[in-house]
Amino acid sequence: MLEARGLTKYYSGIPAVKDVSFTVKPGEILGYLGPNGSGKTTTVSMIIGLVEPSRGEVLFEGRRIADDPIAFRRRVGYVPEEPNLYPFLSGREYLQLVGRLRGMPATRLERKLAALLDLFELGSDAEQSIGSYSKGMKQKILISAALLDDPDLLIFDEPLSGLDVTTALVFRHLVQALASRGKTILYSSHVLEVVEKICSKVIVLYRGQVVADDAVDRLRDVMALGSLEEVFSQLVEQRDPQRTANDIAGVVTGH
Repeated sequence: MLEARGLTKYYSGIPAVKDVSFTVKPGEILGYLGPNGSGKTTTVSMIIGLVEPSRGEVLFEGRRIADDPIAFRRRVGYVPEEPNLYPFLSGREYLQLVGRLRGMPATRLERKLAALLDLFELGSDAEQSIGSYSKGMKQKILISAALLDDPDLLIFDEPLSGLDVTTALVFRHLVQALASRGKTILYSSHVLEVVEKICSKVIVLYRGQVVADDAVDRLRDVMALGSLEEVFSQLVEQRDPQRTANDIAGVVTGH
């Protein structure tokens, strides 16, 4: 089980994240929602140990991750929002590097690597340098790297960025399949449609603070609205999206 307890992060005295707490159990997919700039990525960075909290702590299976961060990271598969990869390596070389750093036996590594390259249709491009890859191809490499050593905890930060429609659909089903096999999954995104379909529980973050924490169905019931998008708009939007879109269209077209 993953636990965040009172996570808070200040930058120059300004809170980017303030008093965020939640739990994710094995087999659960927790949707972590919020508009851009709400503090989602800062929270994720604290959870994986890239950023030290100003206050609060993260626990995995009852143990503070700060007590043994290296052991914790061996249990985590992480897909960041931005694909920061080594452009001079090929896709195959990058995955081999990740596998070796994780201490995977050579035979198992090559078997998993070949299967993932095939499933994500990267086999024919595996020997090309990552610098020549499209954004979607880089994202597939990131996802493959996260899944390579069968981690217990998976953290996805806007994982659909750059993926084509078919791959995005495959990934959505993949996340559900992983949860059914007991993986603990945190899914951070602003893509409401996907979160509504794969997550049973969501947290909505706005200006660094939690404004909602409940099951998707209950949030809809409480807000008496038909979709998570409508709930999200009621919770965090200060203006009418349709009216804003019409106003922008008017400026663009001159009407």
